[in-house]
Amino acid sequence: MRHNAPNVLLITADQLRYDCIGSSRKYPVLTPNLDRLAAEGAVFSNAYTHFPVCGPARQSLLAGRRAETFGALWNYGGALPVATLEPDALVWPRTLAENGYNSAFLGKWSVHPTCDATHFGYQSYVGESEYGAYVKSNYPDVSYTNGFFGETNPVPLEHSRTHWLADRASEAIEQLHGSGKPWHVALHFPEPHLPCRPSGRFADMYDPAAIPEWDGFRDTFEGKPYIQRQQLHSWGVEDYEWNDWAPIVARYYGIISQMDDAVGRVLQTLDRIGASNHTIVIFTADHGDMCGSHRMMDKHYIMYDDVVHVPLLLRWPGQVQAGSRCDRFVYNLLDLPPTLMEWLGLQADGSERWHGQSLAPLLAGDAAASSAWRDAVVASYNGQQFGLYTQRMIRTADWKYVWNTTDTDELYDLKADPAELNNRIRDPEVSNLVTELRRRLYEVLLHDGDALVRNEWTRRQLLHGAKL
Repeated sequence: MRHNAPNVLLITADQLRYDCIGSSRKYPVLTPNLDRLAAEGAVFSNAYTHFPVCGPARQSLLAGRRAETFGALWNYGGALPVATLEPDALVWPRTLAENGYNSAFLGKWSVHPTCDATHFGYQSYVGESEYGAYVKSNYPDVSYTNGFFGETNPVPLEHSRTHWLADRASEAIEQLHGSGKPWHVALHFPEPHLPCRPSGRFADMYDPAAIPEWDGFRDTFEGKPYIQRQQLHSWGVEDYEWNDWAPIVARYYGIISQMDDAVGRVLQTLDRIGASNHTIVIFTADHGDMCGSHRMMDKHYIMYDDVVHVPLLLRWPGQVQAGSRCDRFVYNLLDLPPTLMEWLGLQADGSERWHGQSLAPLLAGDAAASSAWRDAVVASYNGQQFGLYTQRMIRTADWKYVWNTTDTDELYDLKADPAELNNRIRDPEVSNLVTELRRRLYEVLLHDGDALVRNEWTRRQLLHGAKL
């Protein structure tokens, strides 16, 4: 461990869209504390999740590898059998512990069904069940009636999950800071995952009548995979108009602003104990949320930017230029492990198998690193509660190709059609482009060890155009 090593505070949200924080300059969601982080650090405008499902995404964050390579294909806890990252896996939090860092994990876990964060290198763990016990003890009569569509939370703001977790995180930071050793705190908010239940002043912060439609709302699904329209029926929202969605989106906005307020409490703790200038602060999300875009709920069976484009903010005073903005394609979860190891001067076991790249050269203005940086991102999906469905996506600055192995593929012209409404996969004018994107996707998947491309039948789809 090098002398005077910085602390690391990692904050994540669950299902937060890139375009729903202030620095995106898109939708009217108020996030003053995240805006402060952006102003004092770096904003990545093209950060993408490699897997828009929370369990595999969070496992990948710890392991630094694509989830398919260790068998994590979907969330555990459902009817489907599932493999997960095991406690003996090589994970970077354990590397920090082995090099003198004290650590704490708070909030959403979703990495293993029986082994908590203390089995993966963290010294302490406070999860969602602890908050559930707190509410049951203090508010035994609280009940909810509107299911996944959300409602006002009768629990006072000070005792809401966002603020309870923020207070526990602040306590952990103060305790760890008092030890005199470097520390790492991971604070994983379960918000704004549906159902959204904002409390107090955040419950009616946004007027549904003033909520603008998502750009992708009026999708006809013409020429698109069957499963997209089917999702509307599976959720029972096939007849919803914008007036039906607007209150749901208002609650989504509200819980985002509430979570932002909780983030502010933690940042104030850093300021109060004098740790802000010596702490790397990272904010990101596992993936986004449809929340009515393309008329859909949740995040399954699609690769729209609504779910794969995510926020990523990094602050490290004196090392990361305040107010900087990086427009290169980055993986918010896969690129963080190598970035942290470089910044902390550590070498993690197994890092030669990581699938990300350190962001440090980009942030340092390294021209050679910038010129050699990736110009596309690849994401994957394997199905969940409505059935198995395999997808792989490659996105460049101008185009997105989605390989749907058992249905029609998708191709979107992101310059002319940023809302991804018009599937051009059957347009003969872009047939050569489709061939090229399929080849590029194959090469990334093969390099990263995705077993989906390791048989002749799937290879024929990508490399020989054997795809209707």
